[in-house]
Amino acid sequence: MMAGQERSLRSTSDVPMHTAVLRARAGSASLRARVAISTGGLLAVAGLVVGTVLSAAVVVAVATRKLPRGAMPARMKRSRW
Repeated sequence: MMAGQERSLRSTSDVPMHTAVLRARAGSASLRARVAISTGGLLAVAGLVVGTVLSAAVVVAVATRKLPRGAMPARMKRSRW
């Protein structure tokens, strides 16, 4: 850091945390999970999920579209229809 600059750090006790707890049981197997995340972390995870879902939707749309006749290269043949 340069002289005269002040860096503001908040302690972890000042940061509001969101928590979730999961308890599941199936027969003799059981699962317990607890997660705590800050608001900034929650927004970052939401951004990653949104990006993943949108990119998957684009891939599915491109992969399932039906091309017009004559749009495929001559040596490729259609696998459907």
